[in-house]
Amino acid sequence: MQRAIELADEISVDSILAAHEALLSGHEYAAPGQFRTEQVWIGSNAISPHTAAFVPPHHDRVREAMADLVAFVQRADLPVLAHVAVAHAQFETIHPFNDGNGRVGRTLVHAMLRHADVTRRLTVPVSAGLLTDPAAYFDALTDYRKGDIEPIVRQFVDASFRAVTNGRRLVDDLEAIYDEWNDRLSARRGSAARRLLPLLLNQPAINVAYVIGATGVALSAAQRAVEQLEAAEIIVRSGGGQRNRVWLAPEVIRALDDFASRVGRRG
Repeated sequence: MQRAIELADEISVDSILAAHEALLSGHEYAAPGQFRTEQVWIGSNAISPHTAAFVPPHHDRVREAMADLVAFVQRADLPVLAHVAVAHAQFETIHPFNDGNGRVGRTLVHAMLRHADVTRRLTVPVSAGLLTDPAAYFDALTDYRKGDIEPIVRQFVDASFRAVTNGRRLVDDLEAIYDEWNDRLSARRGSAARRLLPLLLNQPAINVAYVIGATGVALSAAQRAVEQLEAAEIIVRSGGGQRNRVWLAPEVIRALDDFASRVGRRG
């Protein structure tokens, strides 16, 4: 999501390559930050392009196709959701990378929504909504490649409504958790433990070093804050080691898992 926000400032071929490099860093098989240099095809059982479900453009045409896509992305005369849907479908059709095309393609969705001022302070998980019915999404991509754009646009419209509803439910869940924490924690107002409560909603896995950096307190005060949160059963220790201890906020993690399940998280 952070990469999508950064990409939104300037959507260009170079920024898309930079996003791919950041998202696939450490995965050398994906050639992070580089367009593919060989022909690929799509189909789980296809051993050659002749039996593939879809064959993307030859790799020699990828850079030119991406430049054309960026020119389309930069238009400002189209309805936003239709614009985003077509751009996303075209990106997936170009299939510019060895791996990570879905991840970068979803990042592009959020970047375009932010660039168009549809989202400002947060990122609505529209792309996650597409995973609720993967078969319909892939069918819509196939229809797009045959020249029919309506199914993919409709997929994005439906995914947007699902994303807004799901996002609001997550916010409600987190607010309820936060209110319960405030009632449960006995630490005084202004203490490091109190100041950590809203941070745990964004960072539900912490260690003492994180507490020190986030609150600016000394080591002893950070350890005390962790002890108070643990005593209130707001966080629990993960693992039994004495070094590099990590504490988790299980209620937040459950809320995030429930959110992911509602959008059809895979794997």
